[in-house]
Amino acid sequence: MRIHTVKIAATSGIITTTSAFTATNHRIRFRHQVQRQQSLILHAEKTVGIFFGTSTGSTEEAAHLIATEFGSDVAAGPFEIDEVQGSVADEFAKYDSLIVGTPTWNTGADMERSGTGWDEIYYSEMQELNIAGKKVAVFGLGDSVSYSENYADATGELHDVFEALGCKMMGYTSTEGYLHDDSKAIRGEKFCGL
Repeated sequence: MRIHTVKIAATSGIITTTSAFTATNHRIRFRHQVQRQQSLILHAEKTVGIFFGTSTGSTEEAAHLIATEFGSDVAAGPFEIDEVQGSVADEFAKYDSLIVGTPTWNTGADMERSGTGWDEIYYSEMQELNIAGKKVAVFGLGDSVSYSENYADATGELHDVFEALGCKMMGYTSTEGYLHDDSKAIRGEKFCGL
């Protein structure tokens, strides 16, 4: 029986959410911890768009958990990136902040490591976006046991593409407590958002 633990931290400047989930033999049990700033007034307009790519459905499950924690009064989605290809600019423009997620599928690759629709738009449609200054938090899934040398690598590429577009990247997470050998998702001493 393998147990994988992934921590997801997403900060939008509106609400800080930390969700953790443990996957055991393809069954996922979720534990949630939500910190909401007491002094905030939430607007009726949805200000956070949640987008994800998935291969097996696990990233979609995580995206739904994040959306639930933010609440439907703040967050819209989640939306699968495959379904918005061709209209990414219009979709991203609807939101002040984005939370974007990916699995790591093509482990060891230097580019296009997710095996999802993100790979199709990173170096084409997304390069034409004008989203500098938009707040973006990334989350990713990976297997630290079977792929300990490439743990959550695709999260790093997702982060880097948005950062290169001038986005304000948020949601960095401590690497403490993770059992892995290497990851392209580490920036300094932290994951770029899990």
